[in-house]
Amino acid sequence: MSKETPCIAVCMIDPKTSLCYGCGRTLPEIARWHRMESAERLALMAELPARMHDAGLTPLSSSNRATGTDPA
Repeated sequence: MSKETPCIAVCMIDPKTSLCYGCGRTLPEIARWHRMESAERLALMAELPARMHDAGLTPLSSSNRATGTDPA
């Protein structure tokens, strides 16, 4: 994966927040990611941890992925 992506290859959308459990992006953001300028991607990536925290989401870790544990 590129350094300019928050993707951790866990694509599951939280139905309450519409955010990806793995990266915190919305489906429209994911869909247009490759068309964004580098500065826009980096700015959005900087917002993702706070966005997920504010939404009460915990990103899936490798242990969650291995066990199938739901982060919610």
